[in-house]
Amino acid sequence: MSEPVGLRARKKVRTRDAIAEAAIALFLAHGFDQVSVSDIAATAEVSKPTLFRYFATKEDLILHRFADHNGEAARVVRDRPPGVAPMAALHRHFLAGLDRFEPVTGLNDHPEVVAFHRLVFTTPSLAGRLLQYMLDDEDALAAVLDPGVRGRLQAAQVIAVQRVLARTNWQKIADGRTAHDVRPEAIADADHAFAAFAAFARLCRTTGTS
Repeated sequence: MSEPVGLRARKKVRTRDAIAEAAIALFLAHGFDQVSVSDIAATAEVSKPTLFRYFATKEDLILHRFADHNGEAARVVRDRPPGVAPMAALHRHFLAGLDRFEPVTGLNDHPEVVAFHRLVFTTPSLAGRLLQYMLDDEDALAAVLDPGVRGRLQAAQVIAVQRVLARTNWQKIADGRTAHDVRPEAIADADHAFAAFAAFARLCRTTGTS
């Protein structure tokens, strides 16, 4: 008798989570380059082929947390309420993330989150893989903003600035401050960045850039 589809799906999720948790624990303890895929498979008690069915590359074992947010900016713009401008929707979404202390905003002082970001930002292969995620996000956002160069310019700015904001927040926390202490500055930085986006959008409309 075969397993119900729902049970199989839950088992797959548990296996994926177990592999990812084992990988991240090993990476944080020993460093990304010092841990092999074989080490991770052994710790998670799965075979290497099983591991690669869930994660295509070693980098994806840790960056899946960012991959879970892939296309998020495009979804925010696409699903925004009527009458809300794209940049306003993105601004609100980022501020909501700060309010929830979401790790993706950099405003989270849980020791594992701080260490996780340090690992990502200081490991060249991870930083390079993360750049690809950002380029994919940029393409998706540009597609819903505007088919011309204006959309690409705006998307590039949004994705780059969100990265800078997140890394700035993380760095302040890594230097010893708490997320609650950094939060007012993080909000002010986000407000400043999105005000600049609004000014750029007005300039594009005035000059007719397309």
